[in-house]
Amino acid sequence: MAIQDPVSASGRARPSRSVIAGIVDTFPVRDGEDPWTVEEVESLADDLASEISRLTVELSEADAELTSLLRYSGDGAGDDQADSGSSALEREQELTMLNNTKDLLDQNVRALERVGQAGFGTCESCGGAIGKARLQAFPRATFCVTCKAKQERR
Repeated sequence: MAIQDPVSASGRARPSRSVIAGIVDTFPVRDGEDPWTVEEVESLADDLASEISRLTVELSEADAELTSLLRYSGDGAGDDQADSGSSALEREQELTMLNNTKDLLDQNVRALERVGQAGFGTCESCGGAIGKARLQAFPRATFCVTCKAKQERR
């Protein structure tokens, strides 16, 4: 499984300061929150880009580990069912971690892409503001707290 740099693969990189400056006034905020500043959006984009880089390395390492486990899955196991079962469990755990990391990486790439678009911070469900504080704490959020709570109850 070859791992591609998701920022290169998506064709998107961190939005430039001029792009952010041109759209920052379209980012909604909740009542009582100050409007977004270019510096706050740049900081958020930098954090996402750093997380993408970290996850890309982590994904590559996990992929190499899984490849190694698959390549050498029969070595030393002999006919012992416990050894075979243990190896299968280890492979399954690595695969689960690999998939979880990939999902998290994809979420970060999508979030970085949204930062470069007008209306960043708009809830995908109700169209209201997700909330500046929520996005600063969890920049991958695509729903406001109310809509996310409704989604989780379903």
